[in-house]
Amino acid sequence: MARQEPVISVGIVTASRIAVRFTGDFSEAASGGFVTGDAIFDTSDDTAAGREFFPVDSATGFFELCDVVIGKEFHWERRENQSFRGGLRIIREEGGLTAVNVVGIEEYLRSVISSEMSAASPPELLKAHAVISRSWLFAQLAEEEIKTTLPPETAGEMIRWFDREEHANFDVCADDHCQRYQGITRISNPAVDATRGEVLTAAGEICDARYGKCCGGATEAFEHVWATDPHAYLTRVIDAENPLAVPDLTQEAAARTWILARPDAFCHTSDPDTLRMVLNNYDQETPDFFRWQVEYAQSALSELIRRRTGIDFGLVSALEPIERGVSGRLVKLRIVGDRRTMVIGKELMIRRALSESHLYSSAFVVDVETRDTEPVFILRGAGWGHGVGLCQIGAAMMARRGKSYEEILAHYYPGAMRERIY
Repeated sequence: MARQEPVISVGIVTASRIAVRFTGDFSEAASGGFVTGDAIFDTSDDTAAGREFFPVDSATGFFELCDVVIGKEFHWERRENQSFRGGLRIIREEGGLTAVNVVGIEEYLRSVISSEMSAASPPELLKAHAVISRSWLFAQLAEEEIKTTLPPETAGEMIRWFDREEHANFDVCADDHCQRYQGITRISNPAVDATRGEVLTAAGEICDARYGKCCGGATEAFEHVWATDPHAYLTRVIDAENPLAVPDLTQEAAARTWILARPDAFCHTSDPDTLRMVLNNYDQETPDFFRWQVEYAQSALSELIRRRTGIDFGLVSALEPIERGVSGRLVKLRIVGDRRTMVIGKELMIRRALSESHLYSSAFVVDVETRDTEPVFILRGAGWGHGVGLCQIGAAMMARRGKSYEEILAHYYPGAMRERIY
């Protein structure tokens, strides 16, 4: 385990043309010269890639990047200008140039926890988030090889999961694919400093501490979302103070009853004052996260699935659950069409196939009604996100009810221990 604070590289934005504004003097690593003010890096310039700049005064120097995409491919996607402390590295990748921020982990985390949740959130929530964000990052840095293992292809199945394997040229990206990191545009209160160097550990290793926006009342197991390697601390947790007995949600009848109900849970809240306190403005645009419903006419659904999967199923006649995880989230779904039938998974593949961006979660049931002579598919679902690990809305409500960050972590990561590593 690390005994000093590492410096990491964070991919911020990729484009054919990157506009930067340096505030304060920055030294260029290769030439030894200094830059300040506005600069443009363009793919047509062969000398653009490989350049590195670092602030002369790290306390006051920062740089601004224009048109940074946040929420890429999700329903809240947008562009904004963002400012960052630390160094700037320009690299060339497929798709153009990438701006990479070189920054210490603690400075990175000061932004992460108030990019993921509002900086006005209860301090105990932000402390808990600092610990798990730090833990997740260290777990990723400890991976000796990029994860590429996928299940074998079969004629009737397309099973995929998505982790951080695509980032070969920097440690992590700045968006939801890894952790939201929006620089000093959103900066936190002292919660990071209060937990400096603190991580969760299990069996002598730093925990791969996953988290999502809203579990819907029950968290999911790691192996049902990503690689089939169980993590004892990432298993089903009923998200309630005094949970009643919950049936086996891998069974279809139990999952349907659970999803169509509105059980008592920490994350079962619609209180606008609380949500304004803990959610950033773009997340407040999603009010129906605990239980939700979407509808598609048969023709529209068939065209959507064709575009989103690249597979022509023809006219889709059924969406059939094949396998569910412990939270009721679908792991495998059969799509039945008049030209092709196939099973797809895991949860993110399912969510991408059934939405123009991403379906809120894969914890849903399907009913079909005929309206004006055309079948309409009604998807009724639970939760927002993959559901593994800490439930951000649930943790926020725990903090609002006076729970400490230690209690929050113990609730969502059973068996994990807190340890300070620097």
